[in-house]
Amino acid sequence: MKLYNTLTKTKEEFIPLKDGEVKMYICGPTVYSYFHIGNARPFIIFDTFRRYMEYKGYKVTYVQNFTDIDDKMIKGAKQEGISVKELGEKFIGEYYKDADGLGIKRASHHPKATDHIEDIIAFIEKLIEKGLAYVAGQDVYYDTTAFSDYGKLSGQRLEDLNLGSRIDINENKKNPMDFVLWKGQKPGEPAWVSPWGMGRPGWHIECSVMSTKYLGETIDIHGGGQDLIFPHHENEIAQSEGVSGKPFARYWIHNGHINIDNRKMSKSLGNFFTIRDISKEFDLEVVRLFMLSSHYRSPINFSKDLLEQAQSALDRLYNTRENLDYLLSNAKDGFKEADEDFINRLPAYRDRFQRAMEDDINTADALGVVFDMVRDINTYASADRPKKAIRSALDLLLELTGVLGLLSKGKSDIDKEIEDLVEKRQQARRDKNWALADQIRDELKERGIILEDTPQGVKIINRSN
Repeated sequence: MKLYNTLTKTKEEFIPLKDGEVKMYICGPTVYSYFHIGNARPFIIFDTFRRYMEYKGYKVTYVQNFTDIDDKMIKGAKQEGISVKELGEKFIGEYYKDADGLGIKRASHHPKATDHIEDIIAFIEKLIEKGLAYVAGQDVYYDTTAFSDYGKLSGQRLEDLNLGSRIDINENKKNPMDFVLWKGQKPGEPAWVSPWGMGRPGWHIECSVMSTKYLGETIDIHGGGQDLIFPHHENEIAQSEGVSGKPFARYWIHNGHINIDNRKMSKSLGNFFTIRDISKEFDLEVVRLFMLSSHYRSPINFSKDLLEQAQSALDRLYNTRENLDYLLSNAKDGFKEADEDFINRLPAYRDRFQRAMEDDINTADALGVVFDMVRDINTYASADRPKKAIRSALDLLLELTGVLGLLSKGKSDIDKEIEDLVEKRQQARRDKNWALADQIRDELKERGIILEDTPQGVKIINRSN
């Protein structure tokens, strides 16, 4: 498997630190509100990375943090008239609801910044001891000039960054690019006891601390959006490698940004969408398929039209699965040469799918393989095909879509009322009351229940969920 490493700017063979194991840290949300479509992309992308690693047999330890203390959290809590802790708990719960809708698996660990204050303080003390950080009043800053490799991830030289910086009048920093590790308490802000007075952690330090705590000093993969390369991930490297003296992450993976209708997403432009907003009109599995339809490093354009196209594509997948389920329930044994030919060509789709995923997790090409396979299945599948062939097709479809986190919804039970209406329609057809039969069919269709009359009986497709 090859992955594009932002650190080396090349596509490299992925070799984990320990055979059979992968350690991944992914930057999670700041839980002051519902997360937006831009946040959703890395959550979906790295969930898919994880799924593929597990599919290949790796034991994956996956850590995604919650930032539950920062300026946005404090402002949001004031606006809602609740504590910062209450705000964090509320939107962590809302995160899980939306993440579940997107098919995102729970991380191995979901640490919160506020649960690791003692660890953060101890980490900062080590940086001070090593001469990499300094105290300025009740604040503590990282001295970027003391870390010789600063800028190696983003490719920016410290001297160039310093020249382009503006120093505030009351700035306590020694150097323009120094960043805060600990912030002294301001009136009305939540704070914790520290050797430097009451205060709270800066944003960057939490990820270094929690990655080290749960995964060790060196990890396999660190991921996030391109917007995090500088300064967040650059600062994480300086902090983590400053303490350990070891490489922090061996592969740095970053996804491309999202435009909305070919424009940058912005609240001021009125094109800012949360996942919760989108869920009111589309099933969130549609959003997942949409995100996977482009290579993760490419920029992606988001629009309602494109979501509708993704909806149609997802419907094709579900229709194929439901048709195979239906055929399997009625299939018989027996075998012909054409059936053997079909079964023998199925493994080629798995091979093509894996080649796409092995090439820097190319989900766009992998999806293309899935739809090629679906076209082949739909051409082949019919009521006279044997059980073994139908089962082979269904198993492979579920295998490959499972890697992508698709077709995750189980077959919905048809409730008693629906069953009664279907039977009533069947009786109307037996009585040649075609008007009533059509009326019931149309009523069910409006409720998302599609009826297909086949030689084996009526086939019920539930689209109501």
